[in-house]
Amino acid sequence: MSEQTAAERELAELLVESLNLEGVAAEGIDPEAPLFGEGLGLDSIDALELALAITKRHGIQLRSDGDENRRIFASLRSLAAHIEQRKAA
Repeated sequence: MSEQTAAERELAELLVESLNLEGVAAEGIDPEAPLFGEGLGLDSIDALELALAITKRHGIQLRSDGDENRRIFASLRSLAAHIEQRKAA
C-alpha cells in the first residue's frame, strides 16, 4: 500500500465520514486502490454523496455527467489530485 499524502488523508476521512463506512479506517485506504468494484466497493449513489460532500467542503463542483468521472473517481489518489488541481485553478 502506498502512503497517503496529507490531501489524500483528509479526503479519505471525508469519504469515511460522508458515506458512513463502518469498519473502514481512513488511514487504511490505499490511495491507489479502486474506489469502485474490487477496491472499496462504492457504487453510483456513493459517488453522488461523495461529490456532494466534496462540493460542500471544497466548493468544487463535480458533475454527475462529467466525461472524466471514471478517471477522477478511479482512486483516492486521482480524486485528491483532481481536487488539488481545481483548487489551484
